[in-house]
Amino acid sequence: MNPEVLLGAGYAGLLVTGAFLLEWLSAHTYRRSLRFRTAGFTYDETQDHWECPEGEHLWPHEFYHERRLVRYRAKAHVCNGCPRKAACTDSDRGREIVRPLDPWPHSEAGRFHRTISLLMVALAALILVVEVARHHEPSEAALLLGLMTAAALAARWLQRDLRAHPANFPPPAAIQGLVATGADGRQPRADSPTL
Repeated sequence: MNPEVLLGAGYAGLLVTGAFLLEWLSAHTYRRSLRFRTAGFTYDETQDHWECPEGEHLWPHEFYHERRLVRYRAKAHVCNGCPRKAACTDSDRGREIVRPLDPWPHSEAGRFHRTISLLMVALAALILVVEVARHHEPSEAALLLGLMTAAALAARWLQRDLRAHPANFPPPAAIQGLVATGADGRQPRADSPTL
């Protein structure tokens, strides 16, 4: 077997493996970051609030439409009188938790890493196509076509979420008591469409 075929196949295999490693690392980092920011707090999905270790509730306070984030805040007087305040927050306005509405990979960071992973798989497929065009031995072609099939399946798996959830997310349903803000942090005008 030609050494060039082996090198091309090995490099393409490393690119596909690297794409999945990047995918796993970015998802792991995202989940770890969420766990760190909400350590000790529990989320009640039915009533849409967080509960702190002392039993107090953080209710939805603000919704960032363009970033698809909800900011939850505890009452300032409750946090300021809490014996665990120093270990929880340094804010005099109450503890805040920001929750993304879209799961990873639909977040901005997830879409960014997913796109890089897809580009790595596309580069691997391009290398394999060039090698198939240059080498026609049956054993070499079988190896390269097998790897091309694996790269195509990997690309299809990685692309399914990007296609299903485009960057222009649909507007969320209205939630009682939330303040909607734009990307600049300001509230929209009264005559502009909101939630």
